[in-house]
Amino acid sequence: MTASMTDAELPRFQRFLSSFHRAQAGRTTDFPGGFAALDDTYAHSRGNNHLLVTGPTDPERLPGLADELLGHLPHRLVYVLHEEVAAVCRAPLEQAGYAYSTTYLMRHTGRVPAHGGAREVGLDALREPVAASWRRLAPEVTDEQVHDLVERRTARLRGAEDVRFLASYSEDGEVASWADLYLDPAAGTAQIEDLVTAGAHLGKGHGGRVLDTALHLAAEAGCGLRFLTAHASDWPHRWYGRKGFTAVGAIHVFERA
Repeated sequence: MTASMTDAELPRFQRFLSSFHRAQAGRTTDFPGGFAALDDTYAHSRGNNHLLVTGPTDPERLPGLADELLGHLPHRLVYVLHEEVAAVCRAPLEQAGYAYSTTYLMRHTGRVPAHGGAREVGLDALREPVAASWRRLAPEVTDEQVHDLVERRTARLRGAEDVRFLASYSEDGEVASWADLYLDPAAGTAQIEDLVTAGAHLGKGHGGRVLDTALHLAAEAGCGLRFLTAHASDWPHRWYGRKGFTAVGAIHVFERA
């Protein structure tokens, strides 16, 4: 992984992520160095119920703070945006039973593609394919969990100035692949998130069409800084690399089931 992002650009990523998590939350609780983003409507969604550490914090206090703020939930999830903060928080969190992983922040450094042909859609179009994808990828999920993981897209609509859901359709009219696009034209920043292809349509180019469409629309909106996140331990980050993305940093993830 390279670290080519300039000092002026890195805070733009961090501001965007922090702003999005705060804006989509049903409620927030601040603490020194970060905040808890919570939403009781989607209690089974870890992406809607977690701590986000955005600056220096007390590493020894963090495990107890997570228990205090997330104590009504069956999980603990802490995101840390800065590498140096994550380094000092890692030992106390691991001693408290947390597993550590990283998610790459990948910036689009390639050319802007032509429109890929994906369509902008509403949540109604995505409910069935998103639910099916969760049941395929995580067969152990309950109906309640699937409900929250599908419906949480409603909360995402308030996360950024302009939020769009994109989908590529198969020849027989099925939603084959989809993703979110979050735009902040005033800041010139865009995030592509949650790119998924339905199992029956893998390997047919639909994911690339959605990604190309998102990149094209982001550039069209004046967003020169375009990024996405990808798990460091999973294969998609290599595909994103072939699509013109470069890993320039990481979100540090601490999780305890």
